Amino acid sequence: MFVTKKTRLQSRLNSIVMICLLSVSAGLLAWLSHKHYVEYDWTATGRHTLSQASRDLLAKMPDKIEITSYARENSVLRDAIKKFVGKYQRHKPDIVLHFVNPDAVPDEVRNLGISVDGEIIIHYQDRSEHVKSDKEQVFTNALQRLARNQESWIATVEGHGERSALGDANHDMGEWGKQLFNQGYRVQPINLGETQAIPDNTSILVIAGPRIDYLPGEVELIINYINAGGNLLWLQEPGPLHKLDALEKELSLEFYPGAIIDVAGQLIGIEDPTIALVTKTLYSTHPITQGFDYATIFPMTAAIKLLESDKWNAKPILRTGDHTWNETAKLEGAVEFNDGSDTLGPLIIGVSLERELESKQGEDLITKQQRIVVMGDGDFLTNTYLGNSGNNELGTRIINWLSSDDEFIAIPPKVASDTQLNISSTILGVMGIGFLFILPAILMVIGITIGLRRKTQ
Repeated sequence: MFVTKKTRLQSRLNSIVMICLLSVSAGLLAWLSHKHYVEYDWTATGRHTLSQASRDLLAKMPDKIEITSYARENSVLRDAIKKFVGKYQRHKPDIVLHFVNPDAVPDEVRNLGISVDGEIIIHYQDRSEHVKSDKEQVFTNALQRLARNQESWIATVEGHGERSALGDANHDMGEWGKQLFNQGYRVQPINLGETQAIPDNTSILVIAGPRIDYLPGEVELIINYINAGGNLLWLQEPGPLHKLDALEKELSLEFYPGAIIDVAGQLIGIEDPTIALVTKTLYSTHPITQGFDYATIFPMTAAIKLLESDKWNAKPILRTGDHTWNETAKLEGAVEFNDGSDTLGPLIIGVSLERELESKQGEDLITKQQRIVVMGDGDFLTNTYLGNSGNNELGTRIINWLSSDDEFIAIPPKVASDTQLNISSTILGVMGIGFLFILPAILMVIGITIGLRRKTQ
């Protein structure tokens, strides 16, 4: 076949046309993929896509969602956050993600209480939530709290030397109060002697370490609040109850006299034996501590004893180790365990109480879930100790659990069940023989055959 000038020109024109068609096709495919997104998740548990519950929630949030991640200039961390947030952005395009280097804004990080590299703050309307996990259930529940229209009011009792949730002193809890505000809660101090009532819109009542006695009428107000189904956080210190014995009896629990001694902290540089160190293995199975891996410290804490009750479903939240004990003697000089007067650990220092109460709302009879948390220490949430290890996170978890009213979305964890290939030993042996002996032999035979054919040609 002779190649003429005409055929050469036709060949070139065909090549140009093919290149143009391929370019147009690629452009159309890119445009279609941008306009019409299609995603297939073939993993066993669908771990790369959002659950239906999360998608339904996003559909109920019409306004823009702004997400700020305080992550250092680490491409691996930032790419992981982009990938995680991207699952939500596919279903709600007006989710905006920003990154801030925490090293560049130390004052802002301190004021916001940022404690984890990559911590996320979600802003929606006039409220915000902190998220420190890349689990869908944690992130979606934070969105749900933001989607609620009503505000959650936390009333802190004052007038008896309690720790103030708005104070700046070392023994106060002002930093914790600021973080509660950032998470959408409203903190309001109340003086029971002046108001003569606990407001009806109170989501949680907080009693934080009183130092003088309550009046009988004030105790009665608290008991009535409990009997009406109110949620309570009681932070009691070692020592007298300051006339709150009736509350102790109402909750079917008892505080041990004295304070807990924990010598394990000396191994990590904590010289004060009255500071109790609680690690992951000492957390009880409870929604508050689920997936909580941080250690927490409790300066000068009291032990709690749960009594038999037909009213409350009581569960321990935190315990001390078996190397601790409850010291009843005066804390002077060297302290040591005295058999007979002291109680050896493990000891409970935090409990939760739950029950269901029926109440009338108009003509309807509704069932209300009541939740109470009692801690043997309030120092762990003070301005002095809040930033230590997991104290801040634990305080947030307690408040979230108390205010949840069982409305959080239940999303089962998506375990990567298809990351391992389970093969029997027989098949593994056959595969080993095949790759080590049979496949190399086949390749050798093919090579020898090709070589012989070339020689004979």
